[in-house]
Amino acid sequence: MRNDSCGSYTTLMQGIITVFILMFGVNFNAYFFILRRKFDEVFKMSELKGYFGIVAFSIITITINVRHMFPSLFQAFHHSAFQVASIITTTGFATADFDQWPQYSRALLVMIMFVGACAGSTGGGMKVSRIMLMFKTVYREIRKYLHPRAVTNVTMDGKTMDRSTLHSVSVYLSTYMLLFSVSVIAITLFENLDLETVFTSVACTFNNIGPGLSKVGPTCNFGFMQPVTKYILMFDMLAGRLELYPMLMLLTPAVWKNA
Repeated sequence: MRNDSCGSYTTLMQGIITVFILMFGVNFNAYFFILRRKFDEVFKMSELKGYFGIVAFSIITITINVRHMFPSLFQAFHHSAFQVASIITTTGFATADFDQWPQYSRALLVMIMFVGACAGSTGGGMKVSRIMLMFKTVYREIRKYLHPRAVTNVTMDGKTMDRSTLHSVSVYLSTYMLLFSVSVIAITLFENLDLETVFTSVACTFNNIGPGLSKVGPTCNFGFMQPVTKYILMFDMLAGRLELYPMLMLLTPAVWKNA
């Protein structure tokens, strides 16, 4: 009876933590609007809809995918929700060894490592707003190919995005993928590890996630890696947390000359 009570209490606390984790992945502008009682502005935020849409889709599909691994549907939902919330908000916690989950769940969790939380939140990753602008830009280019004379704009929250904003997002995402690729290649020079370990070790450090998959999964750590590999991953952690450019500036000779 006591074990059942402890289990229920733990489940309740983890559920509450899940909710608050997700709340701090929200753009803090939403809370400003709520405090000002501008609720209509909150419902207009496209990024907020995209964020909770990704969360809901991930939790539901992963719950279905891992249902056979848990004694009840609620337990499957409970652990799926916590893992999704922790990873997309780059919180770094885990309540289950998701490295043992089916391939779909593992792949989806890795994908949301890159997505991250909302801009203007405590989370890391690429940010939902950048991902949405990327898809909208790609869609606009496809429409331009189909209708060359059509005037197409990329909009966000009812506002037209100017060229400089779209350019900065494109440059950021290109820089992100370039640094990510260089880090993966660099680690393979010093570590004889499987690609899954190498790829997710960079993904989880670059996006400040915490655990990855395989040898850097939730029940493992990075202690077995060589010092040079750890320095690469430390650089990735700082670059991902500081939005890339401050760390790249340190590698620019002009900065040191001016100093």
